[in-house]
Amino acid sequence: MPSVFAPLLYVVVFIVVASIFQVLAGMFFAAGDRSRRVNRRLTMLDSGLTREQVYSALVRKTSVPNVGGVRMLDLYTKIDIYRRQAGLSISPLRLVAITAGIAVLLWFIALGLVRAGGGSSLLLNGVTSLVGASGLAILGVGWWVRGKRNKRLKLIEEQLPLALDIINRAIRAGHPVIAAVQLAASEMGDPVGSEFGLIVDETTYGAELKEALVNFARRTGSQDAHYFAVAVGVQSETGGNLAEILNGLATLIRGRNTLGKRVKALASEGKASAYLLSALPPGMVGFQLLINPKYYTDKFSDPAFWPWVAGILALYFIGWIMIHRIINFKY
Repeated sequence: MPSVFAPLLYVVVFIVVASIFQVLAGMFFAAGDRSRRVNRRLTMLDSGLTREQVYSALVRKTSVPNVGGVRMLDLYTKIDIYRRQAGLSISPLRLVAITAGIAVLLWFIALGLVRAGGGSSLLLNGVTSLVGASGLAILGVGWWVRGKRNKRLKLIEEQLPLALDIINRAIRAGHPVIAAVQLAASEMGDPVGSEFGLIVDETTYGAELKEALVNFARRTGSQDAHYFAVAVGVQSETGGNLAEILNGLATLIRGRNTLGKRVKALASEGKASAYLLSALPPGMVGFQLLINPKYYTDKFSDPAFWPWVAGILALYFIGWIMIHRIINFKY
C-alpha cells in the first residue's frame, strides 16, 4: 500500500477507535444507571418530563429513513423491532454504524498483518480480509443483541404472572381494568413496569385497550404477552369474568415457565454443543480470512475450489436447520 495513504489510515483508525470507545463507555454508564433504578418510566416522570415526552422517549417511533426498495425497508423494520425487543436505545442506523466501525477496525488490523506478510496480490487479500472482518463484526454484534433480547424476554416472562396477579386483585377490589394496569405499572419494576405504563399512556392518548395490548405484545416479542393481549381482547368483545381469566392465564404462564426451565435444564448440554457447532465454522473461517487471507486467495484460481465451497455451505445450512429443529422444543 502506498505510504501516502498511511496518515489517512491512522486518522480513520483513530476516529473508529474513539467512536467505539464512546459507545462502550455510554453502554457502561447506562448499565450502571439501569442497576440503580427500578422503573425507568417512573424515574423519567419524577425528573420533570411530561407523559408525552416519556412515551415518545421509550417507544421511540422515529421516522423510517429512505433505505432503498421494499426489501431493504422490510429488513430495516425487522432490525428496528428486534432492537426494541432487546431494550436498546440506539437506532438501527447507529447499530449498523457501530457494526461497520468494528469491521473497519478489524480490517485495518488485518491490513497490517497482510502488509507484514508481503505478497503481490495485496488488493485481493485486502478485499478478502474485509469480508472476514465484516463477517466477524456482524456475528459478534448479532450475538450481543440476541443475548440482550433473550435476557429481557426472560425478565418479562418472570414478571408477567406477578403483574397479572396485581391486576386480578385490583379488579376483584372494584377497580377498572386500566386503573388496575396503572397499579401494576407503579408497583412493578422494569421491564414490565415501564411497558404497562406505556399501555396506560396509549389509552390516555385515545387508543383502545385492546390495541394498546397488541402494541405491548409486539414491542416485547413475548408469547405470554400475546396470550395476555388475546385474552383481554376476547373478553372485551364476548364478556366474561376477567378476574378468573387473568388468574387462569397467570397459572398457565407460571406452568409454562416451570416446564420451560425443566426442558432447558435437560437440553442445556445439547444446546451448548449446537451453539458451538453452529458458531465455530463461520467464526474460524472469518478469523482465517482476517489474519491470513492468502490461505484462501491462493486457491481462487483452482477450478475445484468454488464447487467445494458451494457444497460445504449447502451442507452447513442443512446441518444448521437439523440442529435448530432438534434443540428447539415446543412446550
